[in-house]
Amino acid sequence: MENSRYAESAALLERSKRVLAGGVSSEFRKFSSPHALFYTHGEGSRLFDVDGNEYLDFSLSQGPLILGHSHPEVLKAINEYSNCGQLFAGQHLREIELAEKLNQLIPSAELIRFSLSGSEAIQTAFRIARAKTGRKKFLRFEGHYHGWLDNVSWGLSVPPGSDLGSREEPEVYPWTEGLPEHSRQEFEILPWNDLDLVRKMLEKKHQEIAAIITEPVMNNKSCILPKPGFLEGLRELCSHYDIALIFDEVITGFRISMGGAQSYYGVTPDLSVFAKAIASGYPLSAIVGRREWMQVVEEGRAIHAGTMNSGNTPVAAALATIEVLEEEQPHDRFFEYGKKLMEGIRSAAKKHNQNLLVTGPGPMFNTGFTDLDEVKDYRDTLSFDQTKLKRFVSAMQHKGVRIIGRGHWYISAAHTEADIDQAIETADDVLRTL
Repeated sequence: MENSRYAESAALLERSKRVLAGGVSSEFRKFSSPHALFYTHGEGSRLFDVDGNEYLDFSLSQGPLILGHSHPEVLKAINEYSNCGQLFAGQHLREIELAEKLNQLIPSAELIRFSLSGSEAIQTAFRIARAKTGRKKFLRFEGHYHGWLDNVSWGLSVPPGSDLGSREEPEVYPWTEGLPEHSRQEFEILPWNDLDLVRKMLEKKHQEIAAIITEPVMNNKSCILPKPGFLEGLRELCSHYDIALIFDEVITGFRISMGGAQSYYGVTPDLSVFAKAIASGYPLSAIVGRREWMQVVEEGRAIHAGTMNSGNTPVAAALATIEVLEEEQPHDRFFEYGKKLMEGIRSAAKKHNQNLLVTGPGPMFNTGFTDLDEVKDYRDTLSFDQTKLKRFVSAMQHKGVRIIGRGHWYISAAHTEADIDQAIETADDVLRTL
């Protein structure tokens, strides 16, 4: 594949390396093909780079652009409200309006606090759970991503030549150097989708556990649905032991329904974190929860703070995003287009004898190369052929279709049926020659 089509990006990357560590501001931007790319603008379902290449975009900036790029109603709202001021470090009317709207939409959102990122909101949820229960640890699941801070930067990768050990007592490896050893002591970890293992652990250690946190649909590695009864079982166990059930809805929030996965599956957690799609990519996250849990914040027992929380621009973006979603009601289309695209890719893979597994609910899904017929947890994803996936993602990009490097696809309200057909045709062409 010719690198000359990315010549301007290559030149900018060399310039960038002189002032930015590695030339980027997030580690995973390094791994675009053939190197980090630089973009000029996005519009609807399309993204354009500095070399003039156009991409049909299913990455949606790692997911948040649920309305597509540069939606006019979102841009109009932020421009209008920015004229009133960019940040008051104080309360304002539209913040109340946004909280009231989330209260109406999200089953668990009796009380709400706003932050900037999902990573910090997750840590706030842990603090709330610890403050209310007086316990110190949380239970999480292998391969689930809850931000990049120390106490959740474990169990996301396996060093070459190592394994995860037994399902009952997993081995846990650091994701990065620089983690303090004590951060490993903050949590217990188990394989996902195995309610019996959770039950057995809580029988022994429930007095240590303040919270159980889960992605209601596993999106970090592959895109794996919860087994029937798994989320319901977590809810029952948490209620029994007075443990906070935390849903990390950073990906699922607004994407599979306006009320998130908790509305879609009919399981109400105690605390939830929403981000990414909530404000069409502007920096905003929300910690939402039942009053009995959020009360420790209300009373000031668990401190939550932030000078830039609920700034004018992200709040305006969130209100506009919700308004467009409620008006257009695109969720049926998310599922319809997503499932059509999934089936089209599956058919192309079968036709060209490629061991490509396509998994997910539709509004988001994953493509991975494996001989498995299904995946149920992170351990199953370790069989994926990452080298082949990298070639697939790179070839799709060179033919004008952008997806996330781990094989993840997102559907936006800007995608059309013609976009879906184009993506299927491109995947067929790539899989034919891969």
